[in-house]
Amino acid sequence: MKKNPTQTLFNLSNQVAVVTGGAGILCAAICRYLADQEVKVAILDINRQATDWLANDIIRSGGEAIGVPCDVCDRSSLEAAASQVISTWGKVDMLINGVGGNRPSATTRPDLPFFDISAEALEGVFNLNLMGTILASQVFGRLMTAHKKGTILNLSSMNAYRPLTRIPAYSAAKAAVSNFTQWLAVHMALEYSASIRVNAIAPGFFLTDQNHDLLIDRESGELTERGQSIITHTPMKRFGIPEDLLGAVLWLLSPASSFVTGIVVPVDGGFSAYSGV
Repeated sequence: MKKNPTQTLFNLSNQVAVVTGGAGILCAAICRYLADQEVKVAILDINRQATDWLANDIIRSGGEAIGVPCDVCDRSSLEAAASQVISTWGKVDMLINGVGGNRPSATTRPDLPFFDISAEALEGVFNLNLMGTILASQVFGRLMTAHKKGTILNLSSMNAYRPLTRIPAYSAAKAAVSNFTQWLAVHMALEYSASIRVNAIAPGFFLTDQNHDLLIDRESGELTERGQSIITHTPMKRFGIPEDLLGAVLWLLSPASSFVTGIVVPVDGGFSAYSGV
């Protein structure tokens, strides 16, 4: 029987994916989805308990996964993680740089004006979002160059398009992730192989543990002023859910996007397209 061309285009079976920040809300959904696509998933996260729980849950559901405790800001930790993945499955086909986040100490508020945010707080956010992406790309990208093929997918943000108020370091770091995505795409194609592709997705506003209380009032369950502003400027009039990312992730990781590299895809309900008028 002739194979369905759509199935071939989007086939990821028997590939090995490394997902940093893999135990977070968005990346956990990506890990589960990839496992459903018969991908072997290495879940890297600094939270060892959450990483092990997710890996075991995927295994109980019939998938293949390992939990690997890892600090993406520590090159030696990444190299140890890479050794564990190689010893388990012998290769790395895909890297999803999903780690990221902001810190209260790098967020402006009435009692913490921009001028008083410490260098340490700013550097912490830069390191987690930008350096964590660069270092992981160095360690796992090198493995891809040996086989002259692979796919790197970074998680940027709407903040890369339009910086949000109160979070200067996070906005700047995610803008840098988008820029680095383009740089690395060109570098890999020109210096190593055109079959090593690098792209990014830029999620819009998804409810996570980190931002929930900023967008939803804990006592009333109603939108906060910030949450309402976001919905007002989102044509689809809702926050994203993790499953909204999966189609774009599948496309960018699969042979369906074999001639696509160096792009950042908004998954934002139209937020980036809306001028407010």
